[in-house]
Amino acid sequence: MSELQHEVSELERRSATAARLFDVRRIIGGLFVVYGVLVTVAGLTASDADLKKAQGINVNLWTGLGMFVLGAAFLVWLRLRPLAPPAAMDDATPQDPRDGQEAGRGAGG
Repeated sequence: MSELQHEVSELERRSATAARLFDVRRIIGGLFVVYGVLVTVAGLTASDADLKKAQGINVNLWTGLGMFVLGAAFLVWLRLRPLAPPAAMDDATPQDPRDGQEAGRGAGG
């Protein structure tokens, strides 16, 4: 394998790793799990006055548990359906957005 091919394959591997690292499901899931834990702890330590304000419903506890479950669902989804690596484009067939149309002519004719 030539040096150029080795560099290209290394860059493709790094790109795929970066794409997986910054997958939006990981970010959203992680934030919801962290905030869910914080709000759940606030709900577990709620005072009687806080419960009285909410007509006896521990809003922080239920909201925190919901946020935690949603975040966990995002992380499970990430684990079950990981991001596919980007497909390499073939240099021999460049993609032209005007394929099938003559230059300067619209779709109407």
